[in-house]
Amino acid sequence: QVVLVESGGGSVQAGGSLRLSCAASLFTASSKCMGWFRQAPGKEREGVASIYSNGGSTYYTDSAKGRFTISQDDVKNTVYLQMNSLKPEDTATYYCAAGDRWVCPPSVSNLVPNNFGVSGQGTQVTVSS
Repeated sequence: QVVLVESGGGSVQAGGSLRLSCAASLFTASSKCMGWFRQAPGKEREGVASIYSNGGSTYYTDSAKGRFTISQDDVKNTVYLQMNSLKPEDTATYYCAAGDRWVCPPSVSNLVPNNFGVSGQGTQVTVSS
C-alpha cells in the first residue's frame, strides 16, 4: 500500500519559515504528480503547490507564489515544501498527496484534491501574529 508521511510542521511567528517533508513509500515519487494541499478549520482543502519531477514541472497557487518552494529528492523519494515569509493565514493542516502525472499543471488548470488518489495524514502549521 502506498504510504505518504508528512513531517516538519510546527508553530512559528509571522515572517518565519518552515520546511515540510513528505516521505513516499512503495512507489517512485518522481513518476507521480506530487502535491501539497492545506486545510484550515471550517474551510475546504485547497492546493498549494505541485511537482512532476520526470516532467520537470512545478506549479504554485497564488497564495504560495514567491514564498513557497516545492522540491524533490529522488534518492530519498521525498518531496519538500519550503515555506518562507509565513503569514497567520497560512495556518492549516498541510497534506502531501500523490496522483497520476496528468493531474499536475500544466496538464490541468489547477490542483484538485479529489484528483489525487493518495494522501498523507497531515502536519499542522500554526503561524502567530
